[in-house]
Amino acid sequence: MAQYEKNAGIVDNLVTAAVSDSDSSSEKKDAFVTAEIVAEEKPEFMYTTEEKEKIYAFIDTVENLRDILDEDPDYILENMKSLTLEESLKILENAADYFKEDVLFPGAMLNRINVLLQGEQYSGMEPYYYQLETRLQATLIKFDSPYPEVRAVIRPTDDPLMPCETFRAYAVGIFWVCCASFVNQMYSERQPSITLNATVLQILIYPSGKFIAKVLPRWTINIFGWKVPINPGPWTFKEQMLVTIMTNVGGGATNFFHYGLVMRLGIFFNNQWVQYGFLFLMAFVTQFFGFGLAGVMRRYVVYPTRAVWPTVLPILQLNRALLLPEPKQNINGWTISKYKLFWAVFAAMFVYFFLPDYLFTALSTFNWMTWIAPQNKTLAFITGSKMGLGINPWTTFDWSVINYSTPLIVPFFSAMNRYIGLWIGSLIIIGMYWSNYKYTAYFPPNNSNVYDRTGAKYNLTKVLTNNLFDEQKYRNYSQVYIGAGNLTMLGAFYALYTCAFCYIMLNEWKTIRDACKGFYRSLKDRKLSNYELFDDPFSRTMHMYKEVPDWWFIATLIIAFCVGVGAIVGYPTHTPVWAVVVVILVSIALVIPTTIIFSTTGYLIPGDTLTVIIAGYMVHGNPIASLICRVFGYNTDEQAETFIGDQKLAHYARLPPRAVFRAQMIATLLQCYITTGAVTWLINNTPDLCTSTQSARLVCTFPNQLYSNTLLLGVIGPHRTYDVIYPVLKYGFLIGVVVGIGFWALRCRYTKFLKYVHPVLILSGINRYGATYNLSYYTPGIYFSFMFMVFIRRRYLAWWTKYNYILSSGLTAGMAFSGILIFFALQYTGHPIKWWGTTVQLAGIDGAGTATLLKVPAGGFGPPVGSWQ
Repeated sequence: MAQYEKNAGIVDNLVTAAVSDSDSSSEKKDAFVTAEIVAEEKPEFMYTTEEKEKIYAFIDTVENLRDILDEDPDYILENMKSLTLEESLKILENAADYFKEDVLFPGAMLNRINVLLQGEQYSGMEPYYYQLETRLQATLIKFDSPYPEVRAVIRPTDDPLMPCETFRAYAVGIFWVCCASFVNQMYSERQPSITLNATVLQILIYPSGKFIAKVLPRWTINIFGWKVPINPGPWTFKEQMLVTIMTNVGGGATNFFHYGLVMRLGIFFNNQWVQYGFLFLMAFVTQFFGFGLAGVMRRYVVYPTRAVWPTVLPILQLNRALLLPEPKQNINGWTISKYKLFWAVFAAMFVYFFLPDYLFTALSTFNWMTWIAPQNKTLAFITGSKMGLGINPWTTFDWSVINYSTPLIVPFFSAMNRYIGLWIGSLIIIGMYWSNYKYTAYFPPNNSNVYDRTGAKYNLTKVLTNNLFDEQKYRNYSQVYIGAGNLTMLGAFYALYTCAFCYIMLNEWKTIRDACKGFYRSLKDRKLSNYELFDDPFSRTMHMYKEVPDWWFIATLIIAFCVGVGAIVGYPTHTPVWAVVVVILVSIALVIPTTIIFSTTGYLIPGDTLTVIIAGYMVHGNPIASLICRVFGYNTDEQAETFIGDQKLAHYARLPPRAVFRAQMIATLLQCYITTGAVTWLINNTPDLCTSTQSARLVCTFPNQLYSNTLLLGVIGPHRTYDVIYPVLKYGFLIGVVVGIGFWALRCRYTKFLKYVHPVLILSGINRYGATYNLSYYTPGIYFSFMFMVFIRRRYLAWWTKYNYILSSGLTAGMAFSGILIFFALQYTGHPIKWWGTTVQLAGIDGAGTATLLKVPAGGFGPPVGSWQ
């Protein structure tokens, strides 16, 4: 016991010396030695040279910790002194159990914790070092985040007096919500899309906030007894974050308008009654229904520590670089500040992006292997970037393509699982295509089109009467056929849904159960804190703010649903309300596993493909009703996941929950008005909108895929599709259940070997085909992901911690600003550059996108006309 107290005292002395005000390492060593002499009552001259060297090495260890702990070392080191060894071991024991299957928790850290739990005698460490590391690991878990990527961007402390919800924050936020929502809606149908995302918008928000803080008068106005300062001082970190959340949730494109274009445009269903009023109401419904659902989901994917949300971390890192002071450090030889690095990378990418996006576009679609023999169909089918499978070792020099899989943000295990799925999908497509399975060799291998028995695009008008399915016309025309890529995508999607539900419900059952209990208790006791079940530093510091009651979000849900019912009844949608209710219930059941997956892997599972099947059975033969049901099925979940991500962002930044609620409500309502106007303008003023020949690349990839799926499952119907044309697809649901349950059982038994294998992500990689996306959009990204998320992170953790997310933000922001300038100044106004470097990628079979493996027979293929049901 005396030896334990001595070791504990030595560690305390060490920490005291490490957090002293002195900047000199030698002075700290002297202070430590002096403290040691007093503690042991041992004269200094009695220390041997070897003992002194151990002491100096010990103090150097803590000095190195200051770099690893980034900008809050004193807070962590001071809290170390409050933990005893017994308390530390208890914390580590609970952590080892909680994080044992967490793929984001550093494996080396988990192994080290297990070693420490075995005891000092088994650790092979000096007593001082064992004390130090045990207490340090426990302190990081109890008083900070156990994840290095989270510690890199978020401080464990909070300043509740920092201004947040201010008049000037709303002024800046409303302005940029209006601008961003218009621009993003204009860009949403471009391939590849370029958007004013949260990273880019912070670059615009920051100078706006600094400017308004300088020019506004320092007045205080009285509003119903509340004294509101117009300009409370310097622009703050929390104001910047509040405005960022407003623009993130309110400045994006509204996904409903993909559906609106399919309903309205003549190349699709040509419903001219789809005007501003209907578009606005449906945008309002899907946005606010998702908002209400997000609030209900807080306990599942916002408060738990394991819900890291890697996609929001770059936003926080950039915000810190812009607004918070940064200590000067030498990190692996780099002394540049994050702020300066961001602007250097931004400027370089801004200039460079003109090359692949405008001057030399072949560098963007770098299908160089097809240039060897442009008319070779096999080469184009296998290696092509546009119509082929994209099997090519290097496919682009365009950051917008490389960053399609966000390789510097998403964890490597997530990217690698999806990449493996893409390779599996490519092999499935090759097998189907070259065997002419279900006539797939008569179509291009990888697109989202729907064809008739002559190989032409399916003519919907030949099977409709008054916008409803006509069975006799269908028999006289043709069955519906899809290509190998589309067939693979649909089968993988069906397996994905059931696999995700089974696997996550089994694997995360404890988290889901505790969250359900907490939600039920909050409804019974309205004074109960939402954070009561969570003992992490973020939840503890959020206790001081007034929470948003659950009934606020439930009321939002109900209001949005009532508006939706009014819209589908008041307009000629021919959609029964009961069908919408069924789809909503299915979507709510799916939102739990899908958001859990999104919060840990960065991958969002879309729910539209499942809901269109359900709608096809309930309202078969009615394409508009199918689309409306799909809207409620997909958009509510997708919008909910966006709102949830922003709530996690607010949780990390310690923003008052009610301030965030008000800001999100205002931003969302504004967005509905602006985006509805933007899409109406696009419809009325853009020639060739949603066609492959659109000059500004507004080719509408998702609406075209949506149209194809609606034809297949909404018009022709799932019965004819699954029982007559493609019966194999329905087995995808069964395969998903078997894979989900089977893999969960295997993982329980072989956790060590299967920890980083994720069946849901592998299936999500298989379904990347069928909409002109392929391996060419992921291969360069996997190289970057390995380099930054594995190699650099493991070997140069301090550098990665400080610079990785800033590098990603700078590249993305520079690309986006450059792309916007090119689009509006050069492409949209019709100033193309034509030379070999801008035409070679389109010159061959891959660029044309219409070649097939087999020529269609003169009389067509498949069963004789009139023989099908």
